Amino acid sequence: MRIISGQHKGRTIEVHKKFTARPTTDYAKESIFNIIANHFDFEDLSVLDLFSGTGSISYEFASRGCKSVHAIEIEPRSAAFIKKNSDTLNMGIKIWKMDAFSFIARGKEKFDIIFADPPYDLDKLKNIPELILKSDLLQVGGWLILEHGKDNSFDSNPLIIDKRTYGSVHFSIFKKQ
Repeated sequence: MRIISGQHKGRTIEVHKKFTARPTTDYAKESIFNIIANHFDFEDLSVLDLFSGTGSISYEFASRGCKSVHAIEIEPRSAAFIKKNSDTLNMGIKIWKMDAFSFIARGKEKFDIIFADPPYDLDKLKNIPELILKSDLLQVGGWLILEHGKDNSFDSNPLIIDKRTYGSVHFSIFKKQ
């Protein structure tokens, strides 16, 4: 896994072969971060990374100098992996070892971007946009970026502003009104 840009550009983070999380491909990650860069200044962003897995997305936001990055991961080994890498690289990522849906329900902080990369076969995946967009987690004008497989479509959601496909990786982007 490689950090694409920012302070740690080109840095490779080794992921153990037994790791069950599926990191976003470098090509898809680079493409979605180019879209974000055309709309936001990274230094001004507070970011929430739901279903963080390996931490690939959190590292990318932190490397680009975001004001704050919060990673939510329920799997203890994955959360420890993110913490170790964040500490090693002095990224300051705040790691929450808890269920993403519990974090959404508690909704005490506001974020400019929420990136959600749940398992593609997660039963509740289709509910994520509605839960987040109705919560108090996302700033008005903020984006929810949902990574999902080809079997999910969110075209009927009135808050969807863009969708992109990079191989088997699909992103749907929603904007809170």
